[in-house]
Amino acid sequence: VQLQASGGGLVQAGGSLRLSCAASRRTFSTNVMGWFRQAPGKEREFLAAITWSGGSTYYVDSVKGRFTISRDNAKNTVYLQMNSLKPDDTAVYYCAAKSSGLYYRADYNYWGQGTLVTVSS
Repeated sequence: VQLQASGGGLVQAGGSLRLSCAASRRTFSTNVMGWFRQAPGKEREFLAAITWSGGSTYYVDSVKGRFTISRDNAKNTVYLQMNSLKPDDTAVYYCAAKSSGLYYRADYNYWGQGTLVTVSS
């Protein structure tokens, strides 16, 4: 399974971006799709997750109300809509996939290459 993340870029504080993660295929091993980010000098941080089956969603508290994860099963694509962006949101954003388990744990089996989001003040 290959994951292709895209949609990053430079945005001013208060702006919005939508990240996309296209999966080469959907299988039982990729039922949970997650978004993580890693800022310079910081550990990778879980943001949100969604399941292909049922569409259940999970968020870290710090992004609830600003970020929305969604999926398009027909396109094998997961999105992360990010609103009210802050300079602290500057990071490389990664999508990832695994079959099951705790959504916030980084034990995902498949990872995309990352897309850089830069939020200017």
